[in-house]
Parts: sequence; structure tokens; C-alpha cells
Amino acid sequence: MTGSRADAEDILQDAFLRWQAVEQQGIESPKAFLTTVVSRLALDSLKVAHRKREVYVGPWLPEPIVGPVTEPVELAESLSFAFLHLLESLPAAERVAFLMREVFDAEYKEVAETLETSEANARQLVSRARDHIRSRRPRHRVDPEKHQQLLEEFIRACAVGDTTALVGLLKDDATLYSDGGGKTRAALKPIYGADKIIRFVVGLLKKGLGELGAYPIEVNGGPGAVVTLDGRPNTLVAIEPDGDRISNIYFVLNPDKLPPVLEPGLLSSGDH
Repeated sequence: MTGSRADAEDILQDAFLRWQAVEQQGIESPKAFLTTVVSRLALDSLKVAHRKREVYVGPWLPEPIVGPVTEPVELAESLSFAFLHLLESLPAAERVAFLMREVFDAEYKEVAETLETSEANARQLVSRARDHIRSRRPRHRVDPEKHQQLLEEFIRACAVGDTTALVGLLKDDATLYSDGGGKTRAALKPIYGADKIIRFVVGLLKKGLGELGAYPIEVNGGPGAVVTLDGRPNTLVAIEPDGDRISNIYFVLNPDKLPPVLEPGLLSSGDH
């Protein structure tokens, strides 16, 4: 719902306090009650977050979830980094309506009550969100092994400035999002197009930033990587494949969003 661990924790704490304050014996469906409460709190949080992100420095990306994801299979895809980023393009009410209905299988009546609107309008909100997301998702899905392979090849090509390899890996209309939050060097706007992305990557290498390294890590239940600078975590990298090529690249550099990725047990596979 929020793309922010801190906001999610605040919402759950508030919901728990409200749960304690009501006469629980009179509630026929605790699940429906709690879903409604949490969704309403999330809606309020998203409205506040929208105002904050209007003054955020550069693109805002969700906080990555690092390490194994234990959610059921049916929820796993909704936790992917690319999907959470896509949700950011939805208005708050559409986002809440879509997640309640499509991910948490709430009835339209519950969605309408949560958003304090009619069932007809709730259906319309879900439909608009569904169409918007469908139009912006990759046309060709890839399996985790191919996803991992594309990420590794991209990291390797970036490390040595192999422009030929990068041309073969990136879709012509690929986009790179770089979230530094004004706290570290990062592109202040999304970079559109394979040519511009390649120039950006090569330009960074020419600046001689320091000793670079990388290792694989699980991010939001899928393949990811951590790029180190002089031995310290600097950038978390995730990609969105579309068939045999990469459509979107996500660089998380904001130190406030980088989790303790060097803790034992968080590496998905491979060595430094």
C-alpha cells in the first residue's frame, strides 16, 4: 500500500490500537474490519505521502525489501519492486481500491465502504487502475532464472563500460530511475532511452568514483544486486525485464532506504 516500511509500521500500530479500543465480540468478520481500517489509514497516509513526494529531490522509489520473502505465492508478484513502483503512478483512491480487490480479494462492498463511495464507483476505480497497470506492465514475462541472468549481464556490462553488451541488453525505450533523495549523487530525473542510459553509465565510470564491486541479493522476492563503492554498500539495483531485454532499471542510492544488506543470511546466492 505505502511503499514505505516506516509508514506501514505506523499504520499497523494505529490499526492495532483501534482494534483494542472496540468491542471485538460484536464484530462478525475481524478480517473485513481490519482490512477496512488498515486500508483507510493507508489512504490517509498516501495523501500525506503525495504532498511530501512533491518536494522530494529526484525520483522516489519504494523502500526495498531485502532477503527471502515468505509471502504466499499469490501475493509474491504484488511485492515485486517493479510492481510497487508502478503503483506509484496511481491516484491514492485507485491504488487502495485496486489492492483491496485484486490482491486481497475484498468484495466491492468492502472497497466502497472503505473509500466511502458507491459500489458502482468502487468498480470504476478498480477498472481504471487495472487498465492503467495492464497497459504499463511488460508484454513478455520472464522466469526468475532469465531475470537473474539479465541482471548479472547488466551489472557486468556496466562495470567495464561494455557499450555493445548494454545495447543488446536494453530495450530502445528503457528507463532508468535513480533515487538519491538529495542525500547522495543521483540523476535528478528519470533517464529515458537506451542511448542516454548508456551514456549515463559510461559517464559515471569515467569519473573514477572509486573501487566498485557487486554481489547478488534478493530484493522484494526477486533478483537484485548491491553495488559497493570502496567496499561499502552504495547502490541497490533492480531491473524489470521484458522478454530478452530490460525495460526498466531501478537504482536506490538514498542511504535512508538502504537496509543492512551485509548482515549474514541476506545474500541470495553467489559470493562477493
